Amino acid sequence: MGSFAFNVPHVDKLVHFIFYFIMVILGFLALRNDFKHRFSLKRTLLWIVLFSIIYGIIIEVLQYTITVDRQGDILDALANSLGAFMGLLLVKSTKYRDGSLK
Repeated sequence: MGSFAFNVPHVDKLVHFIFYFIMVILGFLALRNDFKHRFSLKRTLLWIVLFSIIYGIIIEVLQYTITVDRQGDILDALANSLGAFMGLLLVKSTKYRDGSLK
């Protein structure tokens, strides 16, 4: 039996998007109670999104500059950022239906 694999162009961008989408949602759910006495939930969510985006950019830069078998990709960083923003929108729309994170 031969191996069977899908050859979908740019499927890795979808994977990047999904990972960062989930990172923001899980990050918010994990940290909302820990930070609620120091920051508003809106600010906590903003910090999680900013961390996710900066982390994604740093990883791509490190892949470009340090590794020999991996390449940094601006489109990966864009997919990461879009996933983080969509995670933010989902948290805001489902957790706080009135649009405010108090």
